[in-house]
Amino acid sequence: MRATSFGRWLLLGTFLIAPLLSLSQAGQQKQTLIVSGQPGEMELVQIEGRSYVGVLALAQNANGSISFRGNQTVLTLPNCPPNAAAPAPAPAAQPPASGFSKDFLKAGIEEMAVIREWRSAVVSSIQRGLPVTDEWVAGLRASAAQNLRLASIAANTDDDRSTLQLVTNEYNFMKQLSDQLVASGNSMTVVSPDDLANDPLNQKIVSCGRSLGAMAANGRFSDDGSCQ
Repeated sequence: MRATSFGRWLLLGTFLIAPLLSLSQAGQQKQTLIVSGQPGEMELVQIEGRSYVGVLALAQNANGSISFRGNQTVLTLPNCPPNAAAPAPAPAAQPPASGFSKDFLKAGIEEMAVIREWRSAVVSSIQRGLPVTDEWVAGLRASAAQNLRLASIAANTDDDRSTLQLVTNEYNFMKQLSDQLVASGNSMTVVSPDDLANDPLNQKIVSCGRSLGAMAANGRFSDDGSCQ
């Protein structure tokens, strides 16, 4: 087949093209090279076990052409545009996005709203002297768990992922406090409003919520240790 793909010619050029004038003539063995599908033959020279052919002879045999550009010799073969553009470089890797993504910020704010409602409900129950039962906190707990899952799905930036861990901590703090109050109600243990106000876990929930609220207002992650 007369038409030869560019890849085949490039492979041929890689192994056969070399300037003869720069090679020592000692030990040369002259042979003939015939390219299948091309007319004529070319003088082939073997030096130290390697084969070489003249650039001009190769260009003529392949119906190609040679041109010169400064100190460069340009060999143009069939099916190879003389000024083929080099492949465009791969785009540089983009640095990780910073700040909060819109979807995560929305999901995070909704999660914190549910946790505040959850806490307010148990605080109100204690202040009114009513036991905290699992039946009526179950809905708030499930809603907070669902919103936390939505926030985890929406986390895309580094700030999103870092803040998600703190939001998860806040959820776990609230769940632990709620479980403790339910257990107290089941055992008929009275928890006074002062006891709840002074509870370190309750205080951590409040301080963590404030810290997360400040992050949401600033639009960036900033860990002050309140949620650890």
